[in-house]
Amino acid sequence: MLVTYEQKGFVYLLTIANPPLNVLTDALLSDLDVIFDEILSKSDCRALVVTGAGEKAFVAGADINQFLHLDAKEGARLVDKGKMIFNKLASAPFPVICAINGLALGGGLELALACDIRIAEQKAKLGLPETGLAILPGYGGTQRLTQLIGPGRAKKMIFTGAALSADEAYEWGVVEAVVPNGESVKEALALAEQITRKGPLAIAKAKQAITRGLDTTFAEGQAFETQCFAVLCQTEDMLEGAKAFKEKRIPIYYGK
Repeated sequence: MLVTYEQKGFVYLLTIANPPLNVLTDALLSDLDVIFDEILSKSDCRALVVTGAGEKAFVAGADINQFLHLDAKEGARLVDKGKMIFNKLASAPFPVICAINGLALGGGLELALACDIRIAEQKAKLGLPETGLAILPGYGGTQRLTQLIGPGRAKKMIFTGAALSADEAYEWGVVEAVVPNGESVKEALALAEQITRKGPLAIAKAKQAITRGLDTTFAEGQAFETQCFAVLCQTEDMLEGAKAFKEKRIPIYYGK
C-alpha cells in the first residue's frame, strides 16, 4: 500500500508514501480510496490528519507519464476518479487537517484543498501548474480554490501556474497556519486533539452547515443551520455539555 494510517486516540493520522515526491499515480489514488473508506467506517474517528512521507513533498502532483496516453474519455475517467475520492474526504463527518510538509503542487494542492484546515511548513511551496502542461486542475481545484480565495487570486494562480511560498499562501488564505519545518504533523495533531474535546456531533453538524452555506443562499444556509441546531438539542451530548458547564468539569462526549 502507498497509503497507511495509524490511530492516536480519537485522531487518525494518514500518510501518503510514494517516494521521492509522493506523486499521485492511479495506484495511489486507489489506495487512498480504500484507506478513506476504512477510516470513514471507524466510529471512534473524530479528526483526521493527512500528510506525506519524507521531507521533500506533501504530494508533488499527478503522474505526468499517464498524460501521454489520455484521450477525452480516459481524461474524464481520470479526473472523475480523483474528484470522487477527494469529495469523499471533503464530506467526511469529522474535520480533516492537512499537514503540508513540503511541495503541494497540482493534484497535491487539490488534495489539500479538499481538507478542512491546512497547516504548512515554512519550506512548503503550493501551486497549480497544470496550465503549463496545457491542461487545467481537474480534481476540483478550479472550484475549491476559487471558493477559498476568490476568483481573482484563483485565476492568477491557475493562469500563471506560479507556486506560492508558505507565507504567501497564508497571506492569500490558502493555508490557515505556517509552522517551522518539521512541525506540521505535530501542530496538526495538537489541533486535532483540541477539536476532539468538543462534541463530535456538534462538530459534524457545524461542518455540514458551513459547507451547505457555500453552495446555497444565505437564507437557505440559515434555515439549515436551524435544522442542525434543533437536531443537536435532542442529543445526550448537549445535556452533558450543559451539565458539565454548570458543574465546572470537563464534559465527556460519546457522540450520542
